[in-house]
Amino acid sequence: MTEVAFRLIHTDQPPDVVAALWQLLDAEERARTAGADPVLRDRFTVVRGAVRQLVGARLGVPPAEVGWRRGRCGKPEPADGGSLRVNWSASGPLAALVLAEGRAVGVDVERLHDARTAERMAARWFPFEEARQVAEAPGPSGRSARFTTLWCRREACVKAYGGRLTQSFGVSVAGPSPVLVSDPGRLGAGPARLCDVPVPGPFRAAVAALGEPPIHVNSAVWTAN
Repeated sequence: MTEVAFRLIHTDQPPDVVAALWQLLDAEERARTAGADPVLRDRFTVVRGAVRQLVGARLGVPPAEVGWRRGRCGKPEPADGGSLRVNWSASGPLAALVLAEGRAVGVDVERLHDARTAERMAARWFPFEEARQVAEAPGPSGRSARFTTLWCRREACVKAYGGRLTQSFGVSVAGPSPVLVSDPGRLGAGPARLCDVPVPGPFRAAVAALGEPPIHVNSAVWTAN
């Protein structure tokens, strides 16, 4: 069984925390904050700064010295991380980072989608059985929750494989969590494990790890150093 660390990040932080985290960013990350909407700028700073703190702590290096390399479809991994694999996702005031040794991982966190939008998107993009499950969920809140759960699983799976979302639309991610995705289709070779992760508020989250062995998700909330 593989231990996957899931760290929940609240992206709305006091100005002093944002300022301290901004100091950890590299030149490219700082450039992305220039001219941005203040709320989006601060949330981006918190996500990237928190990721640097968490990855740096795992590797035993200062957060500002964490470097990145880009893999397939631009997926970032620590440049000198050895066997450590990471991924992160953000949705407004909430973000999440996952870390695992020797096993590619993906994570997605999403705010609940509007029920009408959810039904339309499921009918267009999901396999028939998943679209049916969304359409038959009880009430707008049920349809919204079911769609968002499946969407998070799909995104997490795509990110674990390092592929593109369009490659996943024929892949089934339905079933009780945890799910074994035995046929990833065009996403890549070999199976993947998927697991829903409880998060607060009107959000859903999921984690994926490539390979057949089960995963254990160790969940905690990030706090600024």
